[in-house]
Amino acid sequence: MAKNKIKKLGILVGGGPAPGINGVIRSATIEAVNRGMEVVGLMDGFEPLIEGDFSRVKKLGINDVSRIHTLGGSILRTSRAGPAAMEPLLQKVAKNLRLLKIDYLITIGGDGTAYSSYQVSKKTKGRVGVVHVPKTIDNDLPLPGLMPTFGFHTARHVGTGLVQSLMEDAKTFPPRWYVVVTMGRRTGHLAMGIGKAAGAHLTLIGEEFAGGKTKLSDVCTIIENSILKRLKMKKPYGVVVISEGMAAFVSDLKSLVAVKMDNRGRPDYTEFKLSEIVRNELRKRFKKRGIKMQIIAKDIGYELRSAPPVPFDAEYTQDLGFAAVRYLQTGKTGALMTIQRGGSSYPIPLSTLLVKSKKHLKIRYFDINSESYSCAKSYMIR
Repeated sequence: MAKNKIKKLGILVGGGPAPGINGVIRSATIEAVNRGMEVVGLMDGFEPLIEGDFSRVKKLGINDVSRIHTLGGSILRTSRAGPAAMEPLLQKVAKNLRLLKIDYLITIGGDGTAYSSYQVSKKTKGRVGVVHVPKTIDNDLPLPGLMPTFGFHTARHVGTGLVQSLMEDAKTFPPRWYVVVTMGRRTGHLAMGIGKAAGAHLTLIGEEFAGGKTKLSDVCTIIENSILKRLKMKKPYGVVVISEGMAAFVSDLKSLVAVKMDNRGRPDYTEFKLSEIVRNELRKRFKKRGIKMQIIAKDIGYELRSAPPVPFDAEYTQDLGFAAVRYLQTGKTGALMTIQRGGSSYPIPLSTLLVKSKKHLKIRYFDINSESYSCAKSYMIR
């Protein structure tokens, strides 16, 4: 009698880093090995599958991953390369998955990697079981029950510490205000989480200004008034936290600075310095008022992405990797793996999460009608 074929699991990471990636790799590898599978890690995301570079395919065993869940970064590195945009690339990925004899594929990533996973799942027509584990410090993927994306808690924790240090610095060396812009691409989850936890004097997110009528001058007026109120309180120092995603809601920003597009045709707001644009405008205003005020621009983002995960993310990611392997062994494919509050896994078909254009996932914006937002706003100086 012929022996049953040993199934092979491939794991890859796409997009920007997020704390906790190694926890998913660890738990998925251990669970797969314990279930009799062979596990390989694909270095640099989809690149080995697109380029046919099998030298970047690394066998993983329990000894390779047993203690990596406390480490930041990714032992498999990561890449923004993805096959979703072009049919020839999808064909190459499907072919190379077949040549590598990969039966199952776990992708770890954000919006772009999720879309690539969906396309690979469709292209392989069930021959390769595909499941996506969502990660992003932006917390902007539509997970059920408002569950966070992994990496968000760690990014908020590290960012809070940085903003608290800046608040203390401003107080120590007045008159001084810091204009801090955090990563977040389109949404304000990270900025609001950092600002609220740190007790920043003012936090502004794009969702407050939905409608497309807000101008840069409007944003600067809110900050200017906050600074003036603090001066009346004889406190000539402070910090304002602004979400990177604010740029998407400021109607005149594109006329003020060239906004580049990323490889998926989306505005890339990391390439221009919103913090410096706001700082320069505020400096002009206070110079005109004859008020001495040091205004300093600071961007926070890259410091957060590869930090060692806090216990929440270290635990959460292990649940996700474990559940992803068990899902694949059911014979299903094409899902985004989530964990519900209470600890139960809940796979969601990727097809149900796509917007009408079918080119990216739906976005979870910060809810400015929530009690949490009302609480945060009530403690701001504005």
